Order: sequence, then C-alpha cells, then structure tokens
Amino acid sequence: MPFSVSWHTLLDELDELSDGAELVTPLSHDRFRITDVQEHRVVVTLDDTGDRRPLQRDQFETLYRRIQDSDGEFDLDRLPPDADPYPAVLSLHPRFEIDEERGVIIETDGVTDSQLATEKADISETERIEPDGVDVYSDALLLIDALERHELSDLTALETDALVNIYTLCSDVQRNANELRKDIADVLLDRLHHDQPVHGQYGSVQRTSRRNRSLRDEEEVVAKLEDAGIDRERVTSVDSSKVAEALEVTELAESDLYEISESEYVRKAEVDEDVKESRLQGLKDRLAASDDPESDELRQEIETLEERIDDLTSFSTGTQMQG
Repeated sequence: MPFSVSWHTLLDELDELSDGAELVTPLSHDRFRITDVQEHRVVVTLDDTGDRRPLQRDQFETLYRRIQDSDGEFDLDRLPPDADPYPAVLSLHPRFEIDEERGVIIETDGVTDSQLATEKADISETERIEPDGVDVYSDALLLIDALERHELSDLTALETDALVNIYTLCSDVQRNANELRKDIADVLLDRLHHDQPVHGQYGSVQRTSRRNRSLRDEEEVVAKLEDAGIDRERVTSVDSSKVAEALEVTELAESDLYEISESEYVRKAEVDEDVKESRLQGLKDRLAASDDPESDELRQEIETLEERIDDLTSFSTGTQMQG
C-alpha cells in the first residue's frame, strides 16, 4: 500500500480527535497534544513547556519506510534525537502500535492500541446524529445494511422482496445524492477557478465550461439561409441536422443561426480508489473490534432503520386486504 494512503488515513484519525486528546511519547513519556493538522505536517504542543513543534510528512514517510524495511517493526532506540513524537502520532493509525516492553513500533494486520493517554470527549462528539435536511443519509445507511445482508454475486438467487428493497434504496440514494451533488456544485462554482483542480481526500474536481446552442427564430434562420443561397425547401423543417449541413457550405457564422451561451459546471476529475478502500477498511475494523456502547447504538440504529424500510416497501394484496 502506498504511503499516501496510510498518510490520509492517519490524518482522518487525527481530525477525529477531541480537543482534550493527550498523547505520550514512548521513550521520554512526555505528554503532548495535536494542535493543527495540515496536508504536509502535523503540529503538536508539548504540555510541560508549551512549545509548538511541526512534525513533517516526509519524516513520517521515512519512519513508515523503516518499519516496512525491518519486517514490520522498528526499534525505537534507533530514532534520531527529539523524534519521539513521531511514533506516538503514527500509533493513532489503525495499523500501527507501540510495544513499549520490547521498545518497537509495529505494523499489524488488525486494529491496534495507540499512545493516546486521555481523551476528554463531549457527549455530542460520540453520539451519531443524523444531519437535518440530508435525505441521502438514512437511505445510504439502509442500503449499506441491505447490501451486507444479501449475497449479490448472483442476483437471480435473491427473493423478489429483497430485490425490490435494494432497487428502491438504490433509486432513493441516487435521486437524493444527485440533489445533494447539485447543491454542492453550486457552492463549489464560487470557489473554483478554470484549469485549477482542487483536491480532496477521495478525488478532485475542477471548474470547466459547457458550450450550448439553440436555433434562433425559424423565420430568421430561413431568411438568412436564403440570402446565403440556400433554398428554403432544404431547411423548411428547420431541424438541427439540416441546418448544420447547410451551415458547412455557406460563409454564415454559427452565431447567425444559433443562440450560443456557455454554462459553468463542476465535473469529477479523478477518484482515488486506494484511499477509499483504506478508509472503508479502517471503519470496518474499528466497528468489528469495538465493544463500547457506541457500537451497540450503531447496530440498534441500523435495525431501526431496517424496520422503517420494511414498512415502506411491504404491501398487501387486494385479497389480503378484503380478508
């Protein structure tokens, strides 16, 4: 897996820390906090002195490479002076942990412990709250649950009611996601510049233009073509294909026959599937390994949503209703 994927997973973990989260360096046992997370560095503040220190991305990559080059573990005694915070921060990644007894940092296949000392999280930060006015949220959760409960490798093997439920959810997610996408695009248009892609974690977007044209008034089009030597009969119906053919053999400008305008829109430029896969796997690992009440609440929430969709998609036949 490329380091860029692991780096963005680590940044996600850091973004989710509460303001009261405190980490401990593995060798000196100094306490510090994450005070700023940027694309190319992480800024920490030492509790004892209040000093701010930037931890650079390339140094994290060096540590990452040394762990991989050492068969998945690296001796902490080999760290340069003052590099103690780097493994502590890296241990927040779901695949890395510190074994203080052995004095090593390890890359594993499962979810790991971290050097997180305390985290004073507010109740509001641990509760799952459905965003108001975003219909796709509930539909997406329901669709995820339905997809996890059915084997989709052979759709013909599924019962009809299961196919109806999944089809309904796919349709709802597509419609609501497209509405949300359009709303987001309207906001992005004010923030993007032509030929300057803006990158996010999962991909990038850029502003571009689409050229639109529509025929002018029919009599105006026919009159101009007649003046240019084109018989009226050739374009009496004035359909776009005939006008386009006539335009090619005259010296008329395109704007003489078409109303031309340009509209701005946002298009998807690329998708980083590796980052998406890493992020999704991290979420699955954390949920599978967690026994805390929040995980139970999530499972209960999915069950409640499942009951809602069953009620919406179930129906009774006329015979049942009359009986």
